[in-house]
Amino acid sequence: METYRVRPTLVHPGEATTAASAWRVRIRVDDRPGTLARIAIRLADLECNILGLSVLPVPGGVLDEIVLRPATGLPRQLLIDAIREEGCECSAVIDADLAELVDPATATLTAAKRAVEEPGGVAEVLRGVLAADVVTKVPSIEANPARTEGGHRAVFPAGDDTAFVARRRWSPFVELELSRAVALIGLIATVRDNVTGPIVLDRPDGAAIVLRKGVPGDAEAVSALHQRCSMTTLFHRYHTGMRAVPRRWLHRLLMPPRGISLLAVCGRDVIGLGQLIPSADGGAAEVSLLVEDSWQRQGIGTALLARLATLATAKGERELTAVCLPGDDSLYRTAARVGLRPERVTGDSGTLRFALPNPRNQSPTCGRDDRK
Repeated sequence: METYRVRPTLVHPGEATTAASAWRVRIRVDDRPGTLARIAIRLADLECNILGLSVLPVPGGVLDEIVLRPATGLPRQLLIDAIREEGCECSAVIDADLAELVDPATATLTAAKRAVEEPGGVAEVLRGVLAADVVTKVPSIEANPARTEGGHRAVFPAGDDTAFVARRRWSPFVELELSRAVALIGLIATVRDNVTGPIVLDRPDGAAIVLRKGVPGDAEAVSALHQRCSMTTLFHRYHTGMRAVPRRWLHRLLMPPRGISLLAVCGRDVIGLGQLIPSADGGAAEVSLLVEDSWQRQGIGTALLARLATLATAKGERELTAVCLPGDDSLYRTAARVGLRPERVTGDSGTLRFALPNPRNQSPTCGRDDRK
């Protein structure tokens, strides 16, 4: 469960004034000509300088959000009383960060860019978009979307049987804010789905090899892959003597719990199989590779591992782990070619760990001359 917290200064009538460079004020008004002008005159009388204005439609009127620089020593209660004298409701006065003073389009695009670059930080980006006090990522069965807490709580399905739960004490969420959050999450889902789409390898020999996710209908082709592999190749993958994969394993190989299977396909044949399985406790995700003997040392394993690293990064993973036989350095060399900087786990020569690159930096790639 991921939780991100922020502590805006929420001031109720009667509380003492604290020094602040700017305030964020939310005012519920009837949508009638002249109302905003009268409020602006009241603010000018109090020597408040308006720095920014957003108008949020709500049922029965509008919600004006004003960022202003207050006069030195101005009590917040005096500001609230002045707004109420115009027949409007001041629902919140909180300290504001002047860094927030960008136009809505720029703020939204910046948030979307950050969410795409840092998939693991979507909850924090969502907190910023909603100006929420807390955003929590929980299993869908724990989200309880019917519990709205008077508009101060909102739930957004995130896919993969999870959901984001946002809470904000200082002001209820309005429909426009919720729509922005839904659009952001939809964008992330589209990017994620696009990342997991099939790709064609660029090979010097011109062979058409496609990397794509495995589906249940690939069971026979994956079974045939294992039958064409030597016992040595199968032993390096499964660490046990076997001539063919048991039928009961096929569905789990293609549809691992919470994970992804990645196939290398040439024509109708599956010539390679990779898996990415997230850790149940939030630790490093595990990867594994199997490449048909006749296709080894032709860059297939390198391409599979590079693609698995890309998919892991898109899912917010920061580290991968792999189990190999002691003395077998083939996976180590493959990871090094991908650019993952493999390290052997101290005290366990058969386990490798490699940190994933920051999405802002160069992603792992597979060159034309890679071999495995």
